[in-house]
Amino acid sequence: MANTSDIRKGLCIRYNHDIYKIIEFLHVKPGKGPAFVRTKLKSVTTGKVIDNTFSAGHKIEDVRVETHSFQYLYNDGDDFHFMNTNDYTQITLQKNTLDAPGLLKEGEVVTVLINSEDQSPLSVDMPASVILEVTHTEPGIKGNTATNATKPATVETGARVNVPLFINEGDKIKVETEKGTYMERIKE
Repeated sequence: MANTSDIRKGLCIRYNHDIYKIIEFLHVKPGKGPAFVRTKLKSVTTGKVIDNTFSAGHKIEDVRVETHSFQYLYNDGDDFHFMNTNDYTQITLQKNTLDAPGLLKEGEVVTVLINSEDQSPLSVDMPASVILEVTHTEPGIKGNTATNATKPATVETGARVNVPLFINEGDKIKVETEKGTYMERIKE
């Protein structure tokens, strides 16, 4: 058993007969009244995100997890197939357990959290950023150079990302996986 002072991003807890992963938290100490922790929890089984507030000192049941490196192989509709990079075993995960399935490129290595009790996969942690090639974007219009002007672009995985006007088809860009936003152009 843990308590609210042990709450951190990525911690898996058992709550309401399900396993949730903490994706955001904020310790709040108001001027009047007891302290509390405001959290955003994501169900590892359904992908549903809920907001919850724990009072300070509240006991939470944490779930023991192991992390393993898996390589993304391919997707088959809503089923995503991964291979363990150590023993080459394969697992299949549902699309709703992934944080950013649209940014997942074949061959990408991700970290999979596995429940130590029953060896079931819980969630997938993407790398902080991925490098993708732009497959389609409209050309930037001359004279349309307002500050921070962007245009939509489609990358090789099929995801759409807003990019600056100077990005063209064939350019490789770095995309932040947590927000799905453009970071920089990659020079070759």
